Amino acid sequence: MSNFFEAVFFDMDGLMVDSEPEWFLSEIEVTKPFGYDWLEVDQIACLGGPLSKVGQYMFDKCGQQQSPQYFTQTLIDTQVSRMRGNTPTMPGAIELVRELQAEGIKTALVSASPRNIVDAVLDNLGHDLFPFSISADDVAKTKPDPEGYLKAATLSRTNISNCLIFEDSLTGMNAAIASGAYLIGVPHLVSIDESERVRVIKSLEQLSYSKLQDLNMDFSTAI
Repeated sequence: MSNFFEAVFFDMDGLMVDSEPEWFLSEIEVTKPFGYDWLEVDQIACLGGPLSKVGQYMFDKCGQQQSPQYFTQTLIDTQVSRMRGNTPTMPGAIELVRELQAEGIKTALVSASPRNIVDAVLDNLGHDLFPFSISADDVAKTKPDPEGYLKAATLSRTNISNCLIFEDSLTGMNAAIASGAYLIGVPHLVSIDESERVRVIKSLEQLSYSKLQDLNMDFSTAI
């Protein structure tokens, strides 16, 4: 048995970057002109996307003014601007990616956000952080469909069943589980049960290459 996963794939929003507070501000900004006060319960309902679902939700909450497509696109444009100006990272995220790559481990960024938001983030973090990234625009079906992760495995020339995925939202975690990969969830505002191929942690700061090496040999190992 190999002493490590064939590849490690990372979600972006809420996992690599602390973007959920930025999304919350963007959601408030988009819905306020229509008389709707966006609350945390609304953010939780929309956590993990897909953004078409968020646009429909906003359309309904805002009295069906404009169109779902209007809200989706306006939210995207607002968030692109916000993330290009401020891209806070999650504790331990960049360090873990860099350490894995230093050990020769294949990595990729797999996001449910559109390409322009992914690129806005990478403009700040560096486009060399990952060998490649997959956005919602690069697949026919985004999360919770596993297509993005399956495509990442194909591009990495790896077997998805021997890959590890990091996710924070239920939408993303469901995509990871459906792909057949191992999953380490770092839940944000949600919860998920551990299972044979699913572990849960509080922060990426808990992990290192050596810790993941031990985990790969026995996925029931306590983190």
